[in-house]
Amino acid sequence: MRYITYLAIGIFFGIIMFKSEAASWFRIYEMFQFGSFHMYGIIGSALVIGILGVQVIKRKNIKTLNGSEMSLKPKNKSVARYLIGGIIFGLGWALAGACPGPMYVLIGAGYVSILIVIVGAVVGTFLYGLVKDMLPH
Repeated sequence: MRYITYLAIGIFFGIIMFKSEAASWFRIYEMFQFGSFHMYGIIGSALVIGILGVQVIKRKNIKTLNGSEMSLKPKNKSVARYLIGGIIFGLGWALAGACPGPMYVLIGAGYVSILIVIVGAVVGTFLYGLVKDMLPH
């Protein structure tokens, strides 16, 4: 039953992403050209909701669905790590016209060519898993 709930939430999220045009290549292009506030508004709203959600989880000591404690420990705040990762992510986003969330929304909307991007993302994630222990922390 829990998986049906996750599926329903995912479908709802996908519909919201598509209807808000967050999965639109044109909107993403427009954002990278600083031509419109649309995507910055969506990203900013998500950021605020995420910050509030994490604060609620921390202050109310909310547990996971299976009853275990949530682990929200501080991460290593190396500037190079975030700078390099952000550049790679941004370049991929700009080249593909989609970040990871909307990639799956675009499949649901019938854009089959996005499968090339998804294969690239999966291969890139796999390769990162192979080399992550060799990278400086």
